[in-house]
This record gives sequence, C-alpha cells and structure tokens, in this order.
Amino acid sequence: MFILIAMKKIALYTLFGLGLLMGCSKDSTPTSTDSNANLRAGNLLSTGASARDLLSNDVYDKLLIEIDYVTGFAPTAEAIANFEEFLRHHTFKEDIEFIYTALASPNEQSLTLDEVVELERENRDEYNSGSTITVHIYFADAPAETDDEENNLVTLGAVYRNTSMVIYESTIQEIANSSTAVSTEDVETATLIHEFGHLFGLVNLSTQSVNDHEETTVNEEGVEEGNNHCNVDGCLMRSELEFGSSLLKQMESNASKGLATIPNLDAECILDLQKYGGR
Repeated sequence: MFILIAMKKIALYTLFGLGLLMGCSKDSTPTSTDSNANLRAGNLLSTGASARDLLSNDVYDKLLIEIDYVTGFAPTAEAIANFEEFLRHHTFKEDIEFIYTALASPNEQSLTLDEVVELERENRDEYNSGSTITVHIYFADAPAETDDEENNLVTLGAVYRNTSMVIYESTIQEIANSSTAVSTEDVETATLIHEFGHLFGLVNLSTQSVNDHEETTVNEEGVEEGNNHCNVDGCLMRSELEFGSSLLKQMESNASKGLATIPNLDAECILDLQKYGGR
C-alpha cells in the first residue's frame, strides 16, 4: 500500500489540487536476504495476514510497535497519540507499547522497496514473541524511489508485509510545512491510520469482507479488478482519498466545518474489523 500525493508543478505542496493515494502494492514482493527468516516467519507474511492477531487477544494480548526513525525525522507526539487512540478504539489490545530508536541516515537520495526491506532487516529488533505481536515502522529521511514527478505523484507511506510499514517523513514534512491549514501531525496521522487499516486486512487483503464494498478499477488489459479500497463515501479507506481526490483539501474542508480533520472508518469497514476480532 502506498500513499501518494499529487503535486502542482508551479506551486508544490499547495493545499488545493492535491490528491492523496494510499495505493496497494499488491504485486510488490520485497526481496528477503534474511538468513534468520525462519526464526521471524511470523513477521514475514503478506499484508493483512495478521489481521486477527492485531485486532483480537486470541493469540496475542500485547501490541508492541517499534519505531525506528532517522535522526530529525521522528513522528510528532500528537500523531502517535492519535494513532494509539485509533488502535485502542478498533482493537481489543489494552497493552500497547511504543519503543523508539534514532538511527543514522542511510544517505540515499531515494529508497527502493528492497532498500526499505534491507533497512528493516538491519535495524528491526522486535519480533513476535510469546503473547506479544510486534509491528515495525521506519520513518525515512529520503523519498520513495517510485515517486513520479512528471505525473505529480509522491509517496507518503507503504505497508509491504503483515507487520511492516515505512513512512516517508521527509516528504510529509515538506508537504505540511508548505500549508498553513494542515499540520504535520494531521498528515502523519492520516498516513499511519490508513496504512494500519491495510494491516488490519482492509479491504480484502488476506481477508474477505462481510459485505461487498471494495472499489474496482480497470487494469491495463481492460479487466475490472478490486483495488483493496472502500467504495463508501467518506470512509478512511476510500480510494478517492488516494486515487485522484484531495485528502488535504478534504481535511481543510472538515476543519472549516468544525468536523474531525481525519476521516473515520465507515460501517462496512468496521463490520470487517469485527469479523476478524476487532471493534
């Protein structure tokens, strides 16, 4: 899953005309060179495969989130507080712990998915153990190699395994710092909770929805296929927040009306979470 924001060439990162893409990299399989992969097999599964383990207490009653960040690119405390509130609201985990490690920059101009995977392999310390399930989030100081400036698309974050996520914090900071209406914590929060929604299996990622509410698109061969996003208006998992509409514009509009800046999950997505042990 990727989060992309379309940028105007003349006025980069302005609020208007920005479209957010939290797309799903269903066909992207990270290359693993981990000689101890068999010891970490529970954290090397496909996106959504640990939905029930993350949502319920059936197997794991503690959620440990390891945040590795390049120095100077740590998430804001406000975004993590919002993120934790989201997790407590939709899971049954009462024991949620965050641990942080500051890392040196890898000194890359951009990062490929395989490079992100290698950074996780080198730096991740925590894996599922006993009654604890762990999620690793890397906050990067370089943009995604897949950014497409010619088509005005940049990447904010991605999930690529069942407990692995990357946040392109440098890109988030650039966007937020250029807006007077949307804060860094707003963009971080939207990125974190949307991507974690995909770790929960939304929509039809290693899971099956209670009711059909997956949006479909037409691929290059002209075949209609699901895109792992919700088709219900206003939902956090809507592809219109990712594939051509403007999340930033919507957040500004919500704020001007006194509404919550970040969209919520709709009833259909909540039904899916409940099916897999959440609420």
